[in-house]
Amino acid sequence: MMSCNRYAAFPLVAIFVFGLAGCGSGANLGELDARLQEIKARPRGRIEPPPEFKPIATYAYASHQLRSPFVAPMEQELIAVTDGRKVEPDIGRPKEYLERFPLDALKMVGTISRPGGDLEALISDPSGAVTRVKPGSYMGKNFGRVKDVTEAKVSLVEIVPDGRDGWVERSSNVTISE
Repeated sequence: MMSCNRYAAFPLVAIFVFGLAGCGSGANLGELDARLQEIKARPRGRIEPPPEFKPIATYAYASHQLRSPFVAPMEQELIAVTDGRKVEPDIGRPKEYLERFPLDALKMVGTISRPGGDLEALISDPSGAVTRVKPGSYMGKNFGRVKDVTEAKVSLVEIVPDGRDGWVERSSNVTISE
C-alpha cells in the first residue's frame, strides 16, 4: 500500500484553494464587461486612402547622336574635305612589325646607310628591339607611311578618322632621342 505524507500535499491544496478564491468576486467582472461595451460602442476611426500620385512624364534620350564627351573635339581644319582624291587606308595590306605600336611609343635611335643606298632610320619599339625603316615603310597604329628619313627625324603621313565616317591625312614626325 501507498503511504502518503499528509504534509506533502498541503502546498498543492493551498494553491488550488487560493486560485478558486480569485475567480469568486463577480463585481470586478461586471465592471470589466461595462468597460468593454463602452469601448465597442465608440465610433470607429477611418483610415485615409493613400494619396494619388501624378505620373511623371517620360524623357526621350536623344543625346546619343552627339559627340561623346570622352573624345576630344576635332578641329575644323582637320575635317576639311579634300577635293580630288579620296583618302582611305589600305586595310587589305599586310601589317608591318612597327604598326603594332602607337607612334608615341616608338623612338628613333639612329640612322644607317649602305654605300649607294638610301638613308634608313633605326626605330626602337617598347621592348627594345630595333627595326630599320625607309621611305615607303609603315609604322604606328594610324596607318603611318614613312615619307622621308633624315639624320634627325622620320617624317610620315598618318591616315586618321575625320569624325564623320571618313579619313584625313595628318603629318607626324619621330625625332631622334639622345
